Parts: sequence; structure tokens; C-alpha cells
Amino acid sequence: MLQFYRTYMPESHGGVEEAIRQICIASGKHGVRHRVLTLAKTPSVDTLERPEATVIRAPLHFDPASCSMGMGLFRLYREQARWADVIHVHYPWPFADLVHMLTGVRKPVVLTYHSDIIRQRRLEALYRPLRSCFFSRVQAVVATSPNYLASSPLLSRLGDKCSVIPLGLSPESYAPPSAEASAAVERSYGSGFYLFVGVLRYYKGLDTLVRAAARNGLKVVIAGRGPEEARLRQLASRLDARNVHFAGFVTDDFKQALLERCRAVVFPSYVRSEAFGVTLLEGQLHAKPLITCEIGTGTTFVNLADETGLVVPPNDAEALAGAMLEIEREPARAERLGQAGRERLESVFSGDLVGRSYYELYKNVAQR
Repeated sequence: MLQFYRTYMPESHGGVEEAIRQICIASGKHGVRHRVLTLAKTPSVDTLERPEATVIRAPLHFDPASCSMGMGLFRLYREQARWADVIHVHYPWPFADLVHMLTGVRKPVVLTYHSDIIRQRRLEALYRPLRSCFFSRVQAVVATSPNYLASSPLLSRLGDKCSVIPLGLSPESYAPPSAEASAAVERSYGSGFYLFVGVLRYYKGLDTLVRAAARNGLKVVIAGRGPEEARLRQLASRLDARNVHFAGFVTDDFKQALLERCRAVVFPSYVRSEAFGVTLLEGQLHAKPLITCEIGTGTTFVNLADETGLVVPPNDAEALAGAMLEIEREPARAERLGQAGRERLESVFSGDLVGRSYYELYKNVAQR
């Protein structure tokens, strides 16, 4: 399988990148071999061997409106497509559509639909004819939750071409935190804090989290970097929210230590750009209760209200602050929610289930 997306590890660590890694690991148990073709800030084409896949990286030349472009991909895509039985494209990335159409590659294509295009509405109108042509050549489209399939105007028009395979985790792909990382988290933040992990983007709703923390006084740790970081730090300073701590980029080891020691995972994303939230699965891996917003996407598919965590309205600092206080004041209930989340991870989002589903899809598409 040739996985095709605009960024990948180790240069970037986002939800789609982790989803690709987990798909490679889980389907690899069924004998599927993977290569990942991507872009990076590298002067020339290079190849990295990672446990889950061989990663081929072309130089990144342009990145307008988060649509990463690299001219070397046209040649590399054609070359790697000759090796692959199936190409797996991760949407949205309009440049992938262009590369596929202009190279004339005829291998079968599976597309995982991670999110609608939300912010770039005018650019989407220009992109629509290319997308329509590309989608007509895709053999199968995968939505990551029934919630997103039901609520996405584009997915609802695809009919039988579209199916649902949720994202998932293979627990063995996560090493327990080292003693050093656990000690560093204890020194810096203690335990029992409310944790967000992810790229600090506009749609994550982190200004609402900062405002909620200023209301309830509970300790919050925000781990990650991104374009919203400076603005969020200024907001926390203006509100005198000294209980909000910005951890910056964290290693996988440090992240596991944060997840192990936190009280709950808070994920206040407020628009449909947040289609799923792999961090929520990582929270469930550690049996932590979740707090999310109802936005009609996969976040509410992962986090069942009052079963695996709490769900509040988007952009509502008062409701978010109240939900955090509920978790704080009812530790027995918080533990029950966390344990139910771990059970849901094993029954719905396990790597074994996801790997088997993708293996069957790859096999059917290749045979077709």
C-alpha cells in the first residue's frame, strides 16, 4: 500500500499522521506492506525506515492555505505507484488530487475522508471541479465515524462508494512512560490536571479552555505548538490564569507521562475541522474520562455523553468549566467514565478491528 499525505512523522505529529501510523501497524499484522509518500522541509528526496513503513519524502516547495506542494511528487508518485497494489490517499489535500490526475496513474485508490474543508470556502469552490473528477476515479471512500458520514454534505452524495472504518489504536504501539518522563511531569505539573494535547490551531477551541480555567481555577496543561500559541498565552496572561500551563512540543515519552498523570483529557474543538480526535483514543488508552463539545463529528462517536465522559456545547466557557468541576468533585464517577472509555477503545477502536477492516477493504479493491 502506498499511503499518500502532505505531512508525516518525524517532521510533524498530528492526528492524521498518527492515524496513518496506526493503519500501517494494524494492517501490517495481516501481511500488508506500506510505504508513505509525503513532503518535508528537506533539500532533496530522502528515505526513512520506520517500524510501520518506509517513508519517502520529497522537498516541500509551497504551502498556501495548508495545501502543501512539492514538484518532485509527480515523478515520485508515478514511480511508487508502480510498486503499490493500492494507493491510499488521505483527504483533504487538493494537491494529491492534482498529482493523481496529471500523472495518469491507474492503480486503484482508497481515500480516507478525515474532514470537510471548512475555512477555505472560496478556494474550495475553485477546487470543486478537480475534486469531482478525482473522486470519480476513487474506488472506495472511508469516513472515520457514522456521525461524520451522516452530517457531511459531500459524503452523503457518495452512496455505496462510502463506508465507515473508525480510527483506532494498537495499545502495544505505545510504550509506557519512562521513569525520567514521569518524574519530569511530576516536577513540572504534579498530577490531577486537565490535559489537552495537539496542534494549537484555531478550531481546537483552546481560548474557551483558557477562559474555563480562569473561571474554575483548576490546573490545565496545554501540550503542543501551533499558530495559536502566542494568542493563547496572551489571553491567559490577560485573564491572570496562572493555572494554565503551556508545555510546548512534547516527546511521545513525555506525552504518555502526561496522559498517565492527568485527571481528564479536555478536547474543546468547536468546528467540523475536528472530525475525530486521536488524542481522545489516547486518553481512553489510559482510562481517562473525556470532555468534548457536541459538533456533530466523530468526537461524540468516541466520547459517549455520560458514559465515557462529558459533552458540552461548543464555545461555552461556563459549561466547560462546570464539566471540569464535575470531574473534579466526583472522583468515583470520573474513574467509572475512564474505565468505560477503555472498554470502548477495546471493543470499537482497537487496532485489531481497524487493521482487519482495512485489510479486507484493500483486498477487495485490489481484486476489483
